Formats: sequence, structure tokens, C-alpha cells
Amino acid sequence: MMWRLKFFLDFEKEEKWLEEMAWKGYQLESTTFGYTFRYTEPEDATIKIDHRVFSRKSDFINYCTLFEDSGWEHIAGNRWSGTYYFKKVNEESEDDIFSDQMSRAGKYKRLSKTFLELAICYLPILFLFMYSSNTMNLGAFVNPKELYLTPGLWDKQGVSFLWSFLFETPFALMRGLFLTFIPISTCMFFVCSYKANRLYEERR
Repeated sequence: MMWRLKFFLDFEKEEKWLEEMAWKGYQLESTTFGYTFRYTEPEDATIKIDHRVFSRKSDFINYCTLFEDSGWEHIAGNRWSGTYYFKKVNEESEDDIFSDQMSRAGKYKRLSKTFLELAICYLPILFLFMYSSNTMNLGAFVNPKELYLTPGLWDKQGVSFLWSFLFETPFALMRGLFLTFIPISTCMFFVCSYKANRLYEERR
């Protein structure tokens, strides 16, 4: 087994990379928390990716069955991930899972919508953090010392300061991570939504 951590918005680039990995003998097994590969015989694989959301399990099963009947094996991506990976297993099948350029570009429109919905879901939490002084100390963005809560820490000297500083630092880092996670995640989702929509406009 081999694990790789990568992030793609451009599905065509991701497909090319996965095909190169297959040529090296690495078959995609899972896309949960990165990419997990198992070593197999090198092959000249054709891999295609789609993105869509299913509210019902039966719809997802019918979707995968449709591709399998058309000569494409579903190799990764579950119902909740939204992104699905297919490998061509029938030489007589078409080289693409999409019938035309517009349907091929549609996956980026759906991806953009997914990121936008995530960003909108995070907005109420972000506003709650920003306007609740008990939850979010905005001053820590300007003065990281405020992440340290040990009384009189910055008045100490020598070994006493060093010991208290080292003891408090892991907790301060966790507070800082908690402080920045929601704002950064919200911005990231908006940016990804915008970039995915740009890809849709370029490819349609």
C-alpha cells in the first residue's frame, strides 16, 4: 500500500496523474484522507472522474450500475464523498464517461455548488465566533501573546519563564488552530467554489 496527499480542482489533471500512477503499477484503492494505492502490474488505464451529490442510496447504486453496464468500473469514491472514480474495463466502451463537452463541464458546476454550500454552512459559525467575545479573541490575531493564559507568564524570567512558556505553548497552539480553523475553512470553500466555476466556464 502507498498513501499520497494531494488536492485537485481540475479533474482532468487528476485523471492524468492517476493514469500515470497506474502506468507505474499503483492502482487507486481509496480517496479517503488522501489517495491510497495498492501495487499491481503496470497498466495503460483510462480513468475518469465525476462529481455529483446523491440524496438517496438507491440513486447512487443505480448511477454506479449504469457505468458498470457501460464498461466502467467504479474504483473509488463513496456516496458521501461526492466525487467518483471510474476505470475503463471494456475495450469496446467509449473513452469518456460523458457524451459531450457540456456534460463534461457540468461536473465543475456541481463541484462549485458543493463548495459554495459548505461555505454558506460555515458562515453562521463564523459570525458566532466573530461576535462572541467568550468564544473568539480577535486580539490574538494581532498579538499572539493573548493565546497564552498563564497569569503573569510574561513577567517571569529565567528557568521559571522557560518552563511555563514551554508548558503553555501546546495549549496556545491548539487555541490558535481553533481560532483560525473556521475563518480559513470558510474562505477556502469560497475560493474553491469560485475556481471550480471558472473551470466550468472555460470547459463548457
